[in-house]
Amino acid sequence: MIAQKNYALARQQWLTTKANLWKQFPVNSRLAQAEIRAVWLDRGTIVKAGSEKELAKIFDRLAKSGINTVFFETVNAGYTIYPSQVAPQANPLIRGWDPLAAGVKLAHARGMELHAWVWVFAAGNQMHNQLINAHPNYPGPVLAANPDWANYDHQGKTIPTGQTKPFYDPANPELRQYLLKLYEEIVTRYQVDGVQLDYIRYPFQDPQAGRSYGYGKAARAQFQQLHGVDPVNISPSQRDLWQKWTAFRTEQIDSFVTQVTQQLRKKRPDLIFSVAVFPLPEIERIQKLQQNWEVWARRGDIDLIVPMTYAQDTSRFQRLAQPWIASRKLGSTLLLPGIRLLSLPNVGAFDQLQLIRDLPVSGYALFAAENFNHDLEKIFTNTQGQVSSRTNEPIPHRQPFKAAAVRYTALQGEWQLVLQNDQLQISTATISDFNQQVKIVQGALNQLAVSPSAANLIAARATLTRFQSQFQIWMRQQATDNPYQVKAWENRLATIERLLRYGERRAEWR
Repeated sequence: MIAQKNYALARQQWLTTKANLWKQFPVNSRLAQAEIRAVWLDRGTIVKAGSEKELAKIFDRLAKSGINTVFFETVNAGYTIYPSQVAPQANPLIRGWDPLAAGVKLAHARGMELHAWVWVFAAGNQMHNQLINAHPNYPGPVLAANPDWANYDHQGKTIPTGQTKPFYDPANPELRQYLLKLYEEIVTRYQVDGVQLDYIRYPFQDPQAGRSYGYGKAARAQFQQLHGVDPVNISPSQRDLWQKWTAFRTEQIDSFVTQVTQQLRKKRPDLIFSVAVFPLPEIERIQKLQQNWEVWARRGDIDLIVPMTYAQDTSRFQRLAQPWIASRKLGSTLLLPGIRLLSLPNVGAFDQLQLIRDLPVSGYALFAAENFNHDLEKIFTNTQGQVSSRTNEPIPHRQPFKAAAVRYTALQGEWQLVLQNDQLQISTATISDFNQQVKIVQGALNQLAVSPSAANLIAARATLTRFQSQFQIWMRQQATDNPYQVKAWENRLATIERLLRYGERRAEWR
């Protein structure tokens, strides 16, 4: 049809075929492995709940759906979701209860983790001002009390043109100490399982179009002291100076990530740290946001990188996520692609989720709870919901070695199924060797899961590496007949290898 330029009919047939395929999705049986299944529980949903009793209903739905990790919006637009002794003001829409205390209690009672999701350098929000009947340009309670902590664009505005949020100056030492004290309050007063850093960046800029940001008082003074020039007076055409100015701002973010994670780990070594980040190419991202999260990953500051790979179709989602999944710049940090539910058909969301399960990653994050509808809940309950035999299913970022062993068992089950159905193109002479090597790897991974030690890790990694190299030879014919299937298996083996590397970093025996 396309060759005949009959595009309308070709598209119609494609849409019909796509719809028919979606109707055939296997949404009535469990498909999930041991994985991180996270959701952002947004401030709006928490406020709307209004009480612990109503919040419990939300946690019931999430737990029933198999969600095991909740990013709970704890600091938003300068307000805390709990009664704070550090912040100038809690969210005025919260009256008579402590949502964070309730959230921790409800999550733990259901075998879920709760991570405090905090806005870092975004100080306020014009949209939130409307909800609380504040002046549109109110900068948030922290900046209102400490105007010297404000950041500015090149025109002296705290809110860049076309945006809705004022930002703090990350170079301001008093602001940094305030944020550290606030986060310390959260992790010492509440038994949160982790902290997620959001808005850990500068606002969007386009230096080539004359839009830049970062001219807070502290930043300007420090840069001038270092380089003898006020950054307000330099432009992208001055390449050397502009590069220094970009590097200076990027370092403010980098150093604060290190400062937060090191300080809070002294208080709570068990904390998991994650960051919500933009999946822009590295050079572009540093120029536009000064967000160099590859550095945080390589340094081991962060446990989970959560790129906001939001897309309305699976192909675009894969294009956004693939560069980071394939990246060798993330050290042993785990990657958790984000799926945006807003305006996304339920089967479209499930399709993106299933793609993730075929890629070398350990789970996903859904944005956000307010868009988690009942039809999606039903699909998730059937395909990944809690069942009695799996109540102790490991969460990869918490028990990486056990997760690796469980995931390998599931993979072994897939191979046995295709062998039994005579769907694996492998010679009879090779099957015995294949099965024997499968069992050896399983034994090594099980031993590591039961008795974590440096020696057991070395043994498990060595057997897995040998198996991976042999696997390509065994699957040569199968890869010709069914390349997607074999690639998915290789990706799952790669996920197990990444879990071993991550587990080594968090090693329990040290």
